Amino acid sequence: MSNINRIQIIFASSLNLPLEKCTDELAYGIDWDSVAHMSLIAALEDEFGIMIDTNDVIDMSSFKKAKEILTKYGVASQS
Repeated sequence: MSNINRIQIIFASSLNLPLEKCTDELAYGIDWDSVAHMSLIAALEDEFGIMIDTNDVIDMSSFKKAKEILTKYGVASQS
């Protein structure tokens, strides 16, 4: 399974959304609140064995941005 698929599954599970809604257009808002955000961060850290910096936690405001941030931690979204 590719990392992009793993990220999509984590987003879908953490935000309680259908997998098909987890695309680059998904952004923090109605379906994605502060409580779900912390669950999402914890799930991403657990899945990829990383610790996401506080500034990156704050900056992670969309699915697209999450992929960019995760790349900094060695999680290539294309593989």
